[in-house]
Amino acid sequence: MLSSILFYSLDKAIRQYRRMAQANIDQAGVAITIDQWLVLRVIQETDDLTQTEIAERVFKDQASVARIIRLLLERGLLSAEPLPHDGRRTQLRVTPEGLRTLEAVEPVVLNNRAKALQGLSENDLNTLRFLLEQIAGNCTSAPDEVSGG
Repeated sequence: MLSSILFYSLDKAIRQYRRMAQANIDQAGVAITIDQWLVLRVIQETDDLTQTEIAERVFKDQASVARIIRLLLERGLLSAEPLPHDGRRTQLRVTPEGLRTLEAVEPVVLNNRAKALQGLSENDLNTLRFLLEQIAGNCTSAPDEVSGG
């Protein structure tokens, strides 16, 4: 039965959270998707990343991140400034409009997290964080030669 598979339950929780989070952002009247918000937030935190590095941080493929960045540029939430030492690259920066969007989404995000984590103690959260990091670490090690994955 699928419900007995841990990764099925994990994926279900993530998908339910994203669905709830997006609905609450939409209800707040902020015109941004979760993925757009993630990219904007990553760029706000570190504005000298390549698209590949952004994609790795938001767990998306490069093509999806390129589309999101193009859309954020078109909407004026990001700007792209040519790098003087490398004419092939630009530096992405969050615009004042992008900052206003991030500020508008912040209370919604905090509320979403509080709702999703309701009833979990700090100890529960620390244990969950530790276990998820352990699983992630296990998945980044070399492939299992015996079972083939």
